[in-house]
Amino acid sequence: MKEASASASAEFESVVASLEDSKAEDIVSIDIRGKSALGDYMVIASGRSNRHVAAIADHLLMQLREQGRKSVQVEGLAGADWVLVDTGDIIIHLFRPEVREFYNLEKMWLTTDLSERPETG
Repeated sequence: MKEASASASAEFESVVASLEDSKAEDIVSIDIRGKSALGDYMVIASGRSNRHVAAIADHLLMQLREQGRKSVQVEGLAGADWVLVDTGDIIIHLFRPEVREFYNLEKMWLTTDLSERPETG
């Protein structure tokens, strides 16, 4: 069980690094272990436009495939207002700023400091 958690933590760090490399904005991570059966982590980020959101998602998907992740579910890529990437352990929401503000997922899920990241060691 601890090995699976370490694997999810490493994948989480890789996802955040990919988002940072793609210049995603306002990256927020939420540890949902024990709060939801959906996964271990949720990551929410913004792109400046539909095109930027799509590019962030494409870069992330390419990186996940290179790491051998085969069962990644993706929704919303065609419109790129809100792209959902679900790796099983990590749920990544990529938004245009206006859409993110409207849905305000952080408020729904977050009960701790926005800057808090899960421990990896």
